[in-house]
Amino acid sequence: MTKTNGSSGGLSLSGRGKPQFTKNLKLDQGDLSPPFANFAKYVDPSGRLYFAGKAVLHADGVDFSSGNSYKINMAELELREELGKGQYGVVQKVFHKPTKVIMAMKEIRLELDTSKLNQILMELDVLHKSHSPYIVEFYGAFFIESCVYYCMEYMDAGSLDWLFPYKGGAPEDVLKAISYSVVKGLKFLKEELSIIHRDVKPTNVLANTKGQIKLCDFGVSGQLIQSLAKTNIGCQSYMAPERIALADTGAYTVASDVWSFGISCLEVGSGQYPYPADRYDSIYAQLSAIIHESPPDLPADRFSPDAIDFVQSCLQKDPTARATYPQLLEHRFIADFDEQAFAPTMAAWVSEALAWHMSHPEAHVAANPPKSSLLPNSLRDMVFRRA
Repeated sequence: MTKTNGSSGGLSLSGRGKPQFTKNLKLDQGDLSPPFANFAKYVDPSGRLYFAGKAVLHADGVDFSSGNSYKINMAELELREELGKGQYGVVQKVFHKPTKVIMAMKEIRLELDTSKLNQILMELDVLHKSHSPYIVEFYGAFFIESCVYYCMEYMDAGSLDWLFPYKGGAPEDVLKAISYSVVKGLKFLKEELSIIHRDVKPTNVLANTKGQIKLCDFGVSGQLIQSLAKTNIGCQSYMAPERIALADTGAYTVASDVWSFGISCLEVGSGQYPYPADRYDSIYAQLSAIIHESPPDLPADRFSPDAIDFVQSCLQKDPTARATYPQLLEHRFIADFDEQAFAPTMAAWVSEALAWHMSHPEAHVAANPPKSSLLPNSLRDMVFRRA
């Protein structure tokens, strides 16, 4: 592994290859005609993908305008297995032959959609700047024909939604460890990069069998300008009330991530999403409950008053009344947390929960909340009782 100019963590590798994972759309001269002509302003004839002067992706890596370069390419990767797929694309487990490192490689097909391009750029930008033990490590990215590939740290226990259904929810000491790591990661994004995550939820928090917990998936993250963000994207099931109500009509602060974190704590601790589908007959009823009802608490028979108060401090309806990241780290629930001392216990719980998940895959489906999309204005007005 060789560091490149200006980079603290890039791979400097050589070679060239073509992906075997999906059939790609070749961008030759014949393709640069409507509707694919729009690709011409992003992809030059040599196959380099340009992102508004901020980054250039090509078959051998990515070069950022900051001077950081991460060199990695398909010829040096060996496919192991598919880890997951979604609207964003596919995540593969791959083996990097020169360094003998297992990686997670996200594959995203390029589309004629400016928002998708912006999401790719945002995630690459956040990943390559995030030198934090609470953010997944970035190894590099490359572009071949119509697909963007980027390689990240492989977290062998998957996301928290695989793990928390074990024994009906994480015990308090495990929830404390998870909370500590997530808050540290969100605090880093806010203070070091002026970034709001905007999609905090258990599926975007990864674990490994060393007991480490790290944030991932920054495609919908937003730059804070004067502490405000405006674009309303992310999963509505975890959105703060003010974000759901505002739609695209107003700004919100990093406190919206604190709410999403609080909802995630409830889900991880109780073993289920706090607004389950079996209690609400529609997504509109569910969103109305988020706006108008008091949020539930952690189970009092399993969690201490300190743990319950910690989560309550995240779930204040008034965003100005929610705890800040420094206040959360000073809260008596996690203020005395010793990460190093607890690591063996955390690793043991993760390994046990992962083994249980592998033998109970149906529990993962049952634990996941319904996905919700943005409501049309008329229905939004009805949910939020606007005239």
